[in-house]
Amino acid sequence: MNEQVARNVVLVRAIENADVAHTVLTDDDRKYATRSARELAAWQASDSRMAMTQHHFLEQRSEQILKRLGERTPAFGAFVQRRPGMSGFWLALPILAFAAGALLDRIADPHRIDLLSAPLLLIIGWNLLVYLGLLVWTLVPRSRRHKGGSPLLRRLSVGKAVAPRKLPGALADGVARYLADWALMSEPLTRARLGRTVHLAAAMFALGAIASLYARGLLTEYVTGWESTFLDAGQVHTLLSWLFTPALTVFPFLQSFSLAEIASLRFGAGGGAAGGERWVHLYGATLLLLVVVPRLVLAVFAGLRAGRLRRRFPLDLDQPYFRKLADSIGAGAPALMRVLPYSYTLDEARDKGLWTLAGAALGGQARVQLRPTVGYGVEPKDALQESELDEAGVTVTTVLFSLAATPEKENHGAFLDYLARRVRRGIAVLLDESAFVERIGEQPGSAARVAERIALWRQFCSFHGTPAHVVNLLQPEKYPLELGAGLALPELR
Repeated sequence: MNEQVARNVVLVRAIENADVAHTVLTDDDRKYATRSARELAAWQASDSRMAMTQHHFLEQRSEQILKRLGERTPAFGAFVQRRPGMSGFWLALPILAFAAGALLDRIADPHRIDLLSAPLLLIIGWNLLVYLGLLVWTLVPRSRRHKGGSPLLRRLSVGKAVAPRKLPGALADGVARYLADWALMSEPLTRARLGRTVHLAAAMFALGAIASLYARGLLTEYVTGWESTFLDAGQVHTLLSWLFTPALTVFPFLQSFSLAEIASLRFGAGGGAAGGERWVHLYGATLLLLVVVPRLVLAVFAGLRAGRLRRRFPLDLDQPYFRKLADSIGAGAPALMRVLPYSYTLDEARDKGLWTLAGAALGGQARVQLRPTVGYGVEPKDALQESELDEAGVTVTTVLFSLAATPEKENHGAFLDYLARRVRRGIAVLLDESAFVERIGEQPGSAARVAERIALWRQFCSFHGTPAHVVNLLQPEKYPLELGAGLALPELR
């Protein structure tokens, strides 16, 4: 699916996950949207003589829901229609860069060409350093690259990241979730667009400097020369020879220069010569070859990548939310939930409750892969040495803790950190309250003790970067992981 469709789908998912009480989207709304989308997607597939796909279904369903919400809440409808991010930035930056290049390139004064022009040498030197940095970056392993989004990337992806006013509570929460999710998910696309724009701006900056050189040469006669406190004529000749070698090689019609000529052009020794056409051409050709052309090539590659991501946005349809919707239309393979109990052994009743929760979260065809219990205090690498943590076909990996246990950084935390580093698709935590509720019984203040323990565990899991979900394996219906309550996983990037 393309970027716009993916954005709509992610927005609808965020709203449904936030609207746990079904106050914004009722059960009838959701069922109607699902039924209508299934029919529309089937007609669309029939017209194109293709099989109905999950992409078609999600596109139609998100359009149905957003249209209905927009009719009910005009402020939300306006939010959906607005263009996300800072769309004008992509065009404004290259234009401003061209103007800045034309204004910055002041070669001593309007009538003089300085062969050691600091602005032009800095433009060339900076771009050569950038190329070196890009080369080094390609050699850095992907696993060691920093993946955290910067405030600039988030702003470019979603704009001010502020939900509209006068929205119902659940709808406002959903919009806020969407803004956070989309900023993260669209980061590769935003990086590609930013790379394209920055490379194009650098090329335009150099073009501005070249245009300034030639434009002022049309109306004034340059006096050409150089001056330096520390460099002599031989050193300047060597420097300029290295600098202009690419231009002299590619454009053989350009006139070279000798050491004697360089020495005669020293301003401090009474040198300098009228007319600077040769040096204007040499600097212009050098900027063209070392800055403009490479930057345009890099901009083209970044633009092609951005275009590919825009047309085929990499939305992770193996997320539980999408798995559940796919199950409603009979699309996709049965989901598999892998469960890793930590210091917690399940009896038959709790095992049955686990299967019920998996079906509610991932669809009726979902299966459970219950792994052996990891002993308390056992090193994670020892307990999981025979497990393939990135096993193909596993939809979601969950860690099962008992709410009766007290979270410990050196044990429970170390286990979560170990899995988070090695399970590419991320993990979720299930907190089973059944044993804890049985233990405290109907004592006074028991509900407060349960709530306190839940808050403690959620804060602990949040610190370790994993979403936590409270369940009751003896009463699965108490905390259903249904479509709308959601079994959350980190997004792939």
